[in-house]
Amino acid sequence: MTATTATAARRFGPLALINLATLLSATGNGITIVALPWLVLERTGRATDAAIVAGAATLPLLLSSLFSGTVVDRFGRRRTSLVSDFLSAVSVSLIPLMAATAGLSVPVLAALAALGATFDPAGIAARESMLPAATKEARWSLDRANSLYEANYNVAYLIGPGVGGVLIATVGAVNTLWVTAACFLASIVTIAFLRLDGAGKPDRETRPESMWTGTLDGLKFVWHNRLLRTLALVDMAVVALYMPVESVLFPAYFTELDQPAQLGWVLMAMAVGGVIGALAYGALAAHVRRRTLMLLAVTALGLCMVGMAFLPPLWVLLTLALMVGLVFGPVGPIANYAMQTRSPEHMRGRVVGVMTSTAYAAGPLGYLLAGPLIDSVGIRTTFFVLAIPVVGIAAVCFGLPALRELDALVVESEVAHSYRE
Repeated sequence: MTATTATAARRFGPLALINLATLLSATGNGITIVALPWLVLERTGRATDAAIVAGAATLPLLLSSLFSGTVVDRFGRRRTSLVSDFLSAVSVSLIPLMAATAGLSVPVLAALAALGATFDPAGIAARESMLPAATKEARWSLDRANSLYEANYNVAYLIGPGVGGVLIATVGAVNTLWVTAACFLASIVTIAFLRLDGAGKPDRETRPESMWTGTLDGLKFVWHNRLLRTLALVDMAVVALYMPVESVLFPAYFTELDQPAQLGWVLMAMAVGGVIGALAYGALAAHVRRRTLMLLAVTALGLCMVGMAFLPPLWVLLTLALMVGLVFGPVGPIANYAMQTRSPEHMRGRVVGVMTSTAYAAGPLGYLLAGPLIDSVGIRTTFFVLAIPVVGIAAVCFGLPALRELDALVVESEVAHSYRE
């Protein structure tokens, strides 16, 4: 084999471009997480209005993520990524444009936030669906590529809010959103350079007949695959119980203490732990079973949540938050591996979309439970109510035979046979 042939056979470009586009797009979303609530509070001064806008940005994610995979499998991965980021850029740009012309009200901001959130899942599903082909061209293992991808995603949500805070202080919340739009446009330019097998328009015979039937096929496939069904149900339960900790319990606790900076430190500790944990998975996967890492993650999460429920001193909370990120960092790469190896090539977008939608469905359920509980029994008791079931879920996971399939060798013919069934 000549040097030229060897170079052509091993291409890192597609994998680098996918990760760069993901970093840019997710950083834009991370900036928005800070900028939108600040913009609302700046204009009305009411936390309720900020919650309305935040809720409006969350609710569309359930349906849009469910159908996003069908969009990917019907119109193509590269095209979906480009169009998704373009529509996200337009929707974000409308906010400063409206501020400069007709003016911004809470309903208008809520509508624009919902519009922007609607397009994000399709872009995420498209880029995740391209990972296996890019990994193959780079001659990496799926575990290594998924480790880098998830760490990259966590980095974006670590730096995005920080960048957003600096921009708000220097150019104001409205102008900060222009930077968010620029992030989406930069992601578009990045993917425009991508050339990858399977990223173009799907063959007619493999495309979903319609959005509805395609989504139903994805739901049926995930439900009939024992491993994917188990992972989806465990993820739903854990997300429903854990998400209120970050979004409701800790904000309520540190608001009572009048220590907003400490809230930021705790959330940052989780994010840093997540980056380290995701990166560590690439090295651990060759030596530790995926099932073992999954069981460790759920068990440690439950125990850390119980420890947090005692509302200990800040240094203990920071340690527990870091531990949560470290042990849960590998969960994203493991879930990606399961989706990539258990789904037929032409259905990968739908499988990613369905699996992602389960987490989005669980989050609002947890918020509905946590809010009234805090008002009625207090933060500490609510913490225990959420934490103890996670320990129970971990105990159940040890007895789930489906999780043993995380370490089973899967060949393409078995996946195709599973789909036909």
